[in-house]
Amino acid sequence: MSVLIIAEAGVNHNGDLERAKRLIEAAADAGADLVKFQTFSAERVATKNALKAEYQMRTTDEAETQFEMLRQLELSAQMHEILIACCQSRNIGFFSTGFDIDSLGYLASLGAERFKIPSGEVTNMPYLRHIGAFGKPLILSTGMATLGEIEAALDVLEKAGTPRRKITILHCNTEYPTPMQDVNLRAMCSIRDAFAVAVGYSDHTLGIEVPIAAVALGATVIEKHMTLDRNLRGPDHKASLEPNEFAAMVRAIRNVEQAMGDGIKRPSRSEAKNRTIARKSLVAARSISAGELFTSDNVTVKRPGTGISPMCWDEVMGVVAARNFAADELISL
Repeated sequence: MSVLIIAEAGVNHNGDLERAKRLIEAAADAGADLVKFQTFSAERVATKNALKAEYQMRTTDEAETQFEMLRQLELSAQMHEILIACCQSRNIGFFSTGFDIDSLGYLASLGAERFKIPSGEVTNMPYLRHIGAFGKPLILSTGMATLGEIEAALDVLEKAGTPRRKITILHCNTEYPTPMQDVNLRAMCSIRDAFAVAVGYSDHTLGIEVPIAAVALGATVIEKHMTLDRNLRGPDHKASLEPNEFAAMVRAIRNVEQAMGDGIKRPSRSEAKNRTIARKSLVAARSISAGELFTSDNVTVKRPGTGISPMCWDEVMGVVAARNFAADELISL
């Protein structure tokens, strides 16, 4: 099955519907499978005095609170409907993360076929019970989480009604951008082995190499932020890919998918024709007269590989030549 590539538009629309529509266009052009937004009400997500993360302080108005920042980034119901229609017109899937229980209900009313649990809700039992009760395919991001917290979240989701086979767990680091030394990509494999689930990777590093490496390690889902301009003000732009970069990542992931193959070691169809060119045969090292014994003095190994394989060396040594052989002629018995 092909790797699911999610273009995380997130809040990179900055509250502007036209910019959100352009993000959909860019994601479709780049080859993403889904474009994902964020559905929330600031009133239900943060207190009026909640602090912002350090990276948010650097990329937004320092004087505003997290609540004030989020208020400007909300998508209205009408905007959701317009964006869904835009996705349909461009043949790309609409996806959104609901950050509160009411938002989950709204997304369900829109006919959402899968749901995303953001890293911040891994320890939110009421939220997990609500989303788990849908019984729909789930993608669970695990930034900041321990294996124990992931196990507890899985337990809640399964008891609520979502079987493990419908859950994909994304390894993630929630620092924007994530330092390379903190990625710990092997943790994705640890999650897969510990819980016997499909895994993926939600990336916040700069560049495209880490999500490509994640695919080589077995990621079935890749999520990466996209922006129209990394220099825009806003919490996530700096750790996002611009459209041409996102397209390059998609191309690289699709190439890696093909390159992974089925794991069976055998000559490929394309290289089969090279076997006789690159391999070698037993040939006469010098002229050999009929009746001579084949020895290491008069037999050597050279290309092409159309004659007796050098792996038959021991069987040929000591055999009597049945005819004359010219130097460089392929040995035959």
